[in-house]
Amino acid sequence: MIMRVQPIEKDEGVQGGLTFFQTLLETYHPRDCDIRFWDGSTWQAEKGSPARFTIVLNHPGALEKMFSSPVEVALGESYAHGDYAIEGDLEAAFRLGDHLIDHASNLMARLNLGLDLARLRRSEQACSRPRRLLSPVASHLTKHSHTRDRLAVAYHYNLSNDFFALWLDPRMVYSCAYFASPDQDLAAAQENKLDLICRKLQLQRSESFLDIGCGWGGLVIHAARNYQVRATGITLSEPQARLARERVREAGLSEDECQVRVLDYRKLEGEACYDKVASVGMVEHVGSDQLPRYFAHVFQLLKPGGVFLNHGINSTRYGEAAIRREFFDRYVFPDTEMSPLDVVLRNAEGAGFEIRQVESLRQHYVQTLRAWRQNLEKTAEQAETMVGEETFRIWRLYLAASAYSFTRGHHSVFQSLLIKRAAGPA
Repeated sequence: MIMRVQPIEKDEGVQGGLTFFQTLLETYHPRDCDIRFWDGSTWQAEKGSPARFTIVLNHPGALEKMFSSPVEVALGESYAHGDYAIEGDLEAAFRLGDHLIDHASNLMARLNLGLDLARLRRSEQACSRPRRLLSPVASHLTKHSHTRDRLAVAYHYNLSNDFFALWLDPRMVYSCAYFASPDQDLAAAQENKLDLICRKLQLQRSESFLDIGCGWGGLVIHAARNYQVRATGITLSEPQARLARERVREAGLSEDECQVRVLDYRKLEGEACYDKVASVGMVEHVGSDQLPRYFAHVFQLLKPGGVFLNHGINSTRYGEAAIRREFFDRYVFPDTEMSPLDVVLRNAEGAGFEIRQVESLRQHYVQTLRAWRQNLEKTAEQAETMVGEETFRIWRLYLAASAYSFTRGHHSVFQSLLIKRAAGPA
């Protein structure tokens, strides 16, 4: 059913757009969304399926933008530009996104739907392409080289400390929280997670503790204050390190008790230097082909009998989420790779580690991501002022897509507890 604000037959573009969606969604059930065209006319959700969200096409050129190739990137870019909007449950829209990505190319070829899109002329509202992920120089650098990794990390984490502070918890812990109950607030859940890591590592007074990829210092500060370890955090982000050092001083900790350095983990020298090591949300930046080197280097840094907690996002065997990784690789997390858990653990064992414990936090991450997006929406006006409309829309999309992905089991997050046995590798 379509509700007409004005006679649809007078707008050839709207009629073409309606035909396009009717064909594209003929096998999509339940069709639990409305589609509203630029003239205000609406194709309503199918009978018996109340609309969970509405796709709003803002101008006649929107469909051409949305369904250019590759579709998974085009859908994300056109949303970021405002060619279309999603009103209502943004996370629910990703089931439709999966369908569009999976079926658009075949249907367009079979039915020559490109002809329909050609009838939808570009409007003055159509936007130019967004910025690319890495600079032209960086794109020619070897993937996971020191320089390219530094630029990739800077692209994401140097966006703005103030921006991240808007929607993270007060400690600015940028990884999966651990909720004791569904109604626990984010700040308490993040404190739970920090303490969970410290307890799994069995941190003891005066032990040397290294946090690889320490972010804004939440874990090293917690470990130093509550477990009296000598904590060192390393990050590739200068703005992160500056704020982390401020927070160390505010916590009343000396540099001997807790320090934060800007350093690539591969440049961390020494052998048998640390009693305990944690890496939380950093292994995704390592690269699958670099995992042997990553685990071997941590193994070298640990004292015999030392413990390593590796916390990271992993891909699963259940496929990929809507607006697949290519869009987010380009505009949110450059050069990240989510390896399957078995690949990660095989490389850990190959370096000499003994696997003692593995815990999935997938359901906790769904709740974490939803809490982050709720905070972002509450501060939308401030966030958009800080980073601009396009970037804000990309992050809104990213957080919703991630929650959908973890809900569906496309990705998971695991904490793996690894031991460097005193007797050495088997």
